Amino acid sequence: MALWPGVRAALLPLALLACLSPPRPVRCHGDRPRLQFTQPLYHASVYENSAARTYAVSQVRMGVPLPQRSWEVRYRITAGDDEGFFKAEEYTLGDFCFLRIRTKGGNAAILNREIQDNYQLTVKASVKGDTLEAWTKVSVQVLDMNDLRPLFSPTTYSVTIAETTPLRTSIAQVTATDADTGSNGEFYYFFKDRVDLFAVHPTSGVVSLSGKLDVDAQSRYDLEIQAVDRGMKLYGNNGVSSTAKLFVHVERINEHAPEVHVATLAPIWAEKMPAVAVLTVEDADEGLNGEIEGVSIIAGDPLDLFSIERPDIGSMEEGGGDGASSEFIIRAPENLDWESYPFGLNLSLQARDRGTPQKVSTVQVVRLKLSRPSPADVRFQKDVYEVSLREVAPPGSVLVAVKLKPEPDDAEYILTPSADSAFFSINTMTGVISTSRWLTKIAQQVFELEVMEVDSELRVKVRVSLEDANDNAPVFAQQSYEVFVNESVGVGTLVVTVTASDADHGENGYITYSMASLTPLPFAVHQFSGAVTTTQELDFESSSESFSFVVRASDWGAPYRRESEVNVTVHLENVNDNQPLFEKVDCVGVVSRDLPIGEVITTMSAIDIDELELVKYKILSGNEHGFFDLNPDSGVMTLRRSLAVANPKNSFSLKITATDGETFSDPMFVNISVVQGKSPPKSFSCRETRVAQRLAEKLLRKAKANSKPKTEEGFIDLFSVNRQTPQFDKSFPTDIAVREDLEVGTDVFQVKAYDGDTGFNGQVLYAISSGNTDSSFTIGILSGTISIFLPLDRERTDRYLLNLTLYDLGQPQRSAWRLLTVYVEDANDNSPQFLQDNGYWARIPENTPIGTEVIQVEATDKDQGSNGEIQYSLLTSTSQFGINSSNGIVYVAGQLDREYVSSFVLKVEARDRAERTAQRFSVTTLRILLDDVNDCAPAFIPSVVSARALEDLPLGTVIAWLDTQDPDLGPGGDVRYSLASDHDGRFDVDKVSGAIRLTKELDYETQQFFNLTVRAKDRGRPVSLLSVSFVELEVVDVNENLFAPYFYNFALNGSVKESARIGTSVLQVSARDDDTGRDGEVQYSIRDGSGLGRFTIDEETGVIYTTDLLDRETQDSYWLTIYATDLGVVPQSAALQVYIQVEDVNDNAPLTSDPMYHASVPENSPKDLSIIQIQAQDPDAMATEPRLSFRIASGNPQNFFSINPRTGLITTTARKLDREQQAEHVLEVTVSDGGPAPRHTTVWVVIQVLDVNDNKPVFPEKLYQGALT
Repeated sequence: MALWPGVRAALLPLALLACLSPPRPVRCHGDRPRLQFTQPLYHASVYENSAARTYAVSQVRMGVPLPQRSWEVRYRITAGDDEGFFKAEEYTLGDFCFLRIRTKGGNAAILNREIQDNYQLTVKASVKGDTLEAWTKVSVQVLDMNDLRPLFSPTTYSVTIAETTPLRTSIAQVTATDADTGSNGEFYYFFKDRVDLFAVHPTSGVVSLSGKLDVDAQSRYDLEIQAVDRGMKLYGNNGVSSTAKLFVHVERINEHAPEVHVATLAPIWAEKMPAVAVLTVEDADEGLNGEIEGVSIIAGDPLDLFSIERPDIGSMEEGGGDGASSEFIIRAPENLDWESYPFGLNLSLQARDRGTPQKVSTVQVVRLKLSRPSPADVRFQKDVYEVSLREVAPPGSVLVAVKLKPEPDDAEYILTPSADSAFFSINTMTGVISTSRWLTKIAQQVFELEVMEVDSELRVKVRVSLEDANDNAPVFAQQSYEVFVNESVGVGTLVVTVTASDADHGENGYITYSMASLTPLPFAVHQFSGAVTTTQELDFESSSESFSFVVRASDWGAPYRRESEVNVTVHLENVNDNQPLFEKVDCVGVVSRDLPIGEVITTMSAIDIDELELVKYKILSGNEHGFFDLNPDSGVMTLRRSLAVANPKNSFSLKITATDGETFSDPMFVNISVVQGKSPPKSFSCRETRVAQRLAEKLLRKAKANSKPKTEEGFIDLFSVNRQTPQFDKSFPTDIAVREDLEVGTDVFQVKAYDGDTGFNGQVLYAISSGNTDSSFTIGILSGTISIFLPLDRERTDRYLLNLTLYDLGQPQRSAWRLLTVYVEDANDNSPQFLQDNGYWARIPENTPIGTEVIQVEATDKDQGSNGEIQYSLLTSTSQFGINSSNGIVYVAGQLDREYVSSFVLKVEARDRAERTAQRFSVTTLRILLDDVNDCAPAFIPSVVSARALEDLPLGTVIAWLDTQDPDLGPGGDVRYSLASDHDGRFDVDKVSGAIRLTKELDYETQQFFNLTVRAKDRGRPVSLLSVSFVELEVVDVNENLFAPYFYNFALNGSVKESARIGTSVLQVSARDDDTGRDGEVQYSIRDGSGLGRFTIDEETGVIYTTDLLDRETQDSYWLTIYATDLGVVPQSAALQVYIQVEDVNDNAPLTSDPMYHASVPENSPKDLSIIQIQAQDPDAMATEPRLSFRIASGNPQNFFSINPRTGLITTTARKLDREQQAEHVLEVTVSDGGPAPRHTTVWVVIQVLDVNDNKPVFPEKLYQGALT
């Protein structure tokens, strides 16, 4: 166990060294260094036609790292270079051996990209004097050099164009190719000689028209187009390769065929030849070539049934031309039987123009599948008219209006003569049926009428049903009723049943019964059955012995019920149903013992309410000795025996009753006491029952009931006499006014009338006897309300004289009549109508002064007054026109501008001035066309033209097109262009097309921007107008960066101490560029490498600086990839590999493997016994540094231990260790390096002294004493 800490101490420094040392290459085969390329595949490039010993360029480091700087690595191309173009070379710098590929020298063959543009080389790496090998692949891309020129294919082109070809139309395209790639394959097209009518695009080769063609002036153009290589031009060579010829033939041709567009129509069958389709024909040609000669039906109409009509534009007032329209109308014959063509007709149409040669349109097929609608199905509005009429309706009562639908204007209606039609009449114009006589005395309930329309002979049935008018009163089955009834019957007992009948129908014949008595009766009658029953108990003794009352039978008729009455007499039969009642009870009396026999003691009195029999009296008990005698009839009690023989203490209690022969009264008691002395011979006192008073009251009531007057035997009908004639109310006017726009059914007047009679004698009926000529009014038979029956029309009839008649329903019937004039007031029911149904047209110059009258629109209105007054207004919101509201004159109200608005479609409203009702109006359309005046200068689009042009464009190239808009017509819209300054002849402009061409070469380095002032002038008369604008031309720099920067060295190395401060200069790199100007200015940058972020480079000077603190012990070297980039438009660059070695500085103290060491040693050990070795390492790596030194700084005062100053091994000395004296020793060991300014490290070593059996046992006491007890 004592050896383990030492072993651990020995291993720890090795682990520490592994952590502090840089990573080692992967080792194998017994930890042997491995040879390996950084990548399995590299990419490099080299230009074609390169000279011998030209090195290929790679963006990454190609090669192998050197784990051992002593290795000599060799490279060899083993495959992929069959022609022997390349050679592999090695270049060692620092810890890396570069692989460099170059072209061989002395070989006649050179690289040609067009033959082979890529080589895949296999490269082998080996170590001299060793068996280590490695392989990689290098893909060498052969870059293009501008060694070929563009060639046309084909070299001759021919095209034929129309004279009317629009400007800027592409008419041809020439094609050339250049086998070079990228910018080396770019070239420009241009015309060999100046050409004004055509332009060729410099890159696409598209030839377009830039001028106006005139076949009469020149019909053929021979153009020569050349191509220039952009790359060769940069090197001072003109670069022109081959030439292509373009032959342009100009013809005045009929280029476009007419196009036919078809729109089918819904025919107006009322027309003689209805239009079934509208054709619109368009032709894009100009002049005669664009005029349409006509349209023909070439198939589908073998019988020539259809015709094609061409309307005249002049009739449409839409302006101009030769009066020929591009619209055509297909019309069908009036008598064509469409039903014979169930699948329709297919008409093939073809249009012809007037061009030479004439062109026709493609065949346009229009399918016509129509069905002529059947004549209007005229019929009556109803199949059968059902009408209800009250049977009391007076003559002239309106029933119904019978009409055809649709109704012809001349319709005439008549009633077919029949027995039923004699009671009715019909208005032949309106079809209104009314009564012609009274219908009350007719038993017939239904009338069948037939109405016929004279022209169409159409017939319809009218069924009139009479409504019952309750003209019959109920009739009782008996003249009167008399019946006897026992007073003892119970409540609800049927006494008698009265019955009545009514000859009317429905509710008019439905009967209900009621009691007509005004005094309360103990009877009631059932309202439906007529059964008379008792409603309370009857009492003969307290009520009348008989009852006479009236039962009334009423029907349910309206507006009045008819009634009949019958007398009913009920006699009561008496029944013994009451017991006698004593007037006095509970009598107490005193009788002298000396009272003589036969003397009256007292009198009993009982009353029987029934009054049927006399009351008898009897002593039931208490008179067993016979002292008293009671007269049974009078009730007088007398003394029968002397009281002297009676017991002196005797008292008598007599129980007495009374009877009417059938019933007994409740017994009463008479208590008699016998006394002696001089007291009165007798005295009695009794309790009164007031029976006599109640009997008297009852008899009084009965007497009153019997004294009531009897009803008369016969029923007198007080309402049967019709005494009064109906009268119109005093407020009845002579005339009224109604508005003609009242709706049907509206009430217009209430006729007020009265009749002094009552019931039906006073029921007034109303009728219009005459004056209702067109049946526009009707009157309520019972209400007297006059209402609208048919629509009024003041324009047809403005006044009616109505004969209003009143009738009552009495017998005999009475009547009265009055005339009422009805004036129809005008309602605003007619809208103003313009005199021209199809609207209005006008044409004026666009410079017409404000206030000028344009046109007058007129309208009329059939209404009267303010309803017929018309005011005009413009509905269309416009500030250019106004209208006189009174006369309809339209005038110019604002500035006109045809170019802004060429035509106006105005909605003109004619509105009446109705005040009380909604105003009515009509709207028409006014189209105003403006004739052009040259009042607009050409306007550039856009207002300022911005263009960009490459500085190497060939002469004659169109660099910009001028666009203007001049909305004027004719010469006023024909624009010509010019330049205010051509910048020393560098530019010119085509006066017609506005194409700005380059006439001198541009140079970005000389001038980067041009501001061209351009003018556009129209050809208007008498004054032409001019506009000025600007063309801002930016010259775009072309890549003239011919040479790439280059470094003198492929790689550089430098060094810096690890203690260098941030910003310390390491080394300076320098590159050159053979271009001039910005293309030759170089900037430096670091883009790759292990030192990225640790170093920076001044982009101008190329000086490399540190940007971070360095530590050689962490990393002792860095690689940087330095780029030198020029400032060309297309920048080029070169790369340089820089190796930087970090130099060591003594900046680290020695490090021990453990922070504290533990060891043990037996006591009494001999001299030079090894205890433990201190392991230490110094991260600094100076080649000349001395070895580390060790010494014991403290903890060893007695020199028990010694340490080897070079190896750090601690051993024992000649002095013996004694555990019993000191069991543990703690040593402080100092480790120092050998630098100029040495650095130290202190570590603690704890040594445990192990025990050895070197002492005998020793008693602590020499003598021990003890005592036993």
